[in-house]
Amino acid sequence: MWIAWLVIVILLTILEVITINLVSVWFIVSGIVSLFLSFIIDSFYIEFMVFVCLGLVLMLLTRPYLVKKLSKKKVSTNLDRVIGMEGIVTEEITKFKIGEVKVDGKKWSAIADEKIKVGEEVIIDSIDGVKLIVRKGEE
Repeated sequence: MWIAWLVIVILLTILEVITINLVSVWFIVSGIVSLFLSFIIDSFYIEFMVFVCLGLVLMLLTRPYLVKKLSKKKVSTNLDRVIGMEGIVTEEITKFKIGEVKVDGKKWSAIADEKIKVGEEVIIDSIDGVKLIVRKGEE
């Protein structure tokens, strides 16, 4: 029966390498335990129960910690600092035409869901690529 457990461990390892999402790593460990257990015990049912139970216990105990440690943190850039700032429209912005806004001493392409005329103040809501997404400022 040890050959079956070896095949299971190899297949789960391939699956984990392909997905890299911590899908089967716990069952790889429990498969290795069941592989060694197969040399001692002849009951496939006991080996299978150890495989399932140990895999689930390992997943429940360690997955939240590993996901937290391995998650990618958002790296803030200098561009993010303009979000929330006020700017002045230098080229008219319409719903279907990209305009231009001067903010923090620099000119940016800008888009909005409404028509905003030259000289009006805008608030920068977010950045989409190299364009600012803006809305009219409070008057």
